Amino acid sequence: MSIKDSKVVVVGVGNVGATVGFSIVNQGLCDRLVLIDVNRAKAEGEALDMQDSVSFMNRNVKVSAGTYDDCADADVAVITASAPMDPNANNRLDMLSTSKKIMKSIVDDIMKSGFDGILLIVSNPVDIMTYYAWKLSGLPRERVIGSGTTLDTARLRRRIGGMYDLSSKSVDAYVMGEHGDSEMVSWNSATVGGKNIKDVMTDNPNRTKDETLDDLRKQTIQAGWDIFSRKHNTCYGIAASVTAILKSILFNENQIYPVCVCLNGQYGLNDVFLSVPTILDRTGAKEIVEIKLADDEKENLGLSAEVVKNFYPDLEV
Repeated sequence: MSIKDSKVVVVGVGNVGATVGFSIVNQGLCDRLVLIDVNRAKAEGEALDMQDSVSFMNRNVKVSAGTYDDCADADVAVITASAPMDPNANNRLDMLSTSKKIMKSIVDDIMKSGFDGILLIVSNPVDIMTYYAWKLSGLPRERVIGSGTTLDTARLRRRIGGMYDLSSKSVDAYVMGEHGDSEMVSWNSATVGGKNIKDVMTDNPNRTKDETLDDLRKQTIQAGWDIFSRKHNTCYGIAASVTAILKSILFNENQIYPVCVCLNGQYGLNDVFLSVPTILDRTGAKEIVEIKLADDEKENLGLSAEVVKNFYPDLEV
């Protein structure tokens, strides 16, 4: 059962934010949903459109456009607003300069309202923006979470499942680290139906063909760009992953997702936001699950941490 009289605020109702909002309504995740955008008319239009869908849903979610004052009693504030993706950008880190100004303005306004809930950051570059939101907000580390590699993990599992004619739900593998080029996969613990992924690939040569573990990792990194190059945005996959994260929080599900959280000694890393498997409940990041990594995997996670931390000095609180 979800939090009684639960309230979620979505800040930024572009393609991602609007799709997140509709996904929340479609799944009936909360009692009240408030949409905030610098373009007030856009937020009002999206709210009216979503209201028209409520009669066909299982839960009567009250949808409205609002202001930052509405964050005061919100359980979760989802921040999707960020700099527009540049078609010529090489990676998500190219968005940092503009995105950090947007994030500071938003978090400052949210906290001025008296907000004391959970911040869920979707804005790219998500690992750096989640760290920045934590510093700006002053909230406990467990209550500032980034969507991280939750979607990357789903993409990887779908790819592996497709190779062996299986549902992606039969694949257990996590993408960890930065949501970007330095992300890594915990192959040491990856399984298909409980069988180690390396054994599956070796024992099924006709299906595996020439695919390697590194090929799968690179395809996962490229997947979002493949979508972006065709439709100039990605929205459905990220909205579904954000909604899953929200559901675990609001419904106290204790699900494990590879979200972006602050490491405090886990994997030998400190004070850096990276995606690692984490138990999510009403308190936010309830517990980081420290899975066993091979030596090279632990090294690659450390390298990913360095990529992210190199940008911390550029952030002003």
